[in-house]
Amino acid sequence: MTARCTAASPDRRQLLAGMAGFAAAAGLAPPLLARAPDVDLALVLAADCSGSVSPDFYMLQQQGYADAFRSPDVIKAIRSGIHGGIAVCYIQWSGYSLQTQVIPWTLLKGDADIAAFAGQMQQAGRGIYGGGTSPAGAIRQGRLLLGDLQTEGRPFLAVRRVIDVSGDGRTNVGPAPDADRAEAMALGITINGLPILHMEPDIDEYYAREVIGGPGAFIVPARSFDAFREAIRRKLILEIAGHPVMARPAG
Repeated sequence: MTARCTAASPDRRQLLAGMAGFAAAAGLAPPLLARAPDVDLALVLAADCSGSVSPDFYMLQQQGYADAFRSPDVIKAIRSGIHGGIAVCYIQWSGYSLQTQVIPWTLLKGDADIAAFAGQMQQAGRGIYGGGTSPAGAIRQGRLLLGDLQTEGRPFLAVRRVIDVSGDGRTNVGPAPDADRAEAMALGITINGLPILHMEPDIDEYYAREVIGGPGAFIVPARSFDAFREAIRRKLILEIAGHPVMARPAG
């Protein structure tokens, strides 16, 4: 199963107009609407830490994230936007009400910022070990974090807002993703997916049908946790640069 991204590369005026529209939909105060964006992208990395993710799989996942942020192509993508930087945070998720923010919002612009974040990802401890699988909960938490980032007094205003959900299973606890996905999309948030096919060979179809949504949404599947490293590297390049993609399984 493949999913095609349809995002374009608008000019600065279009980006600012789009941000004003997103902010208006979110009910932001007028003073914030007049403020220019600080970063090209605000990105929530949401990693599945349900019971199907063994300790070995967890370590492969974290190493994959770290290696991706050390990749010259990812670093180039971070610097390629109008503002030359992005804001990123990292959460772990399982059940609908079970998420934890492991790394807070972090500005990535210079070499030192990016290298430090890669080290944090590699060393990030696991805070969740079970509790079922609920992509809806991951989307909900990502929406709340992105909404909070846009409120008065917060350090970053972003041109684009994205939730990056990775996981190896479909919903088995809590509601289907429909309602939470719709709420995020209504605020102009994009939800992308990195389905891992090691347990359910059609999980990519589920992610494409039930999880992703919003402007330019796409999936990059990984055939296994061993393939996660290449999949997340490829996905981050496309996600950060905002380019269209035809997703094919990595590994």
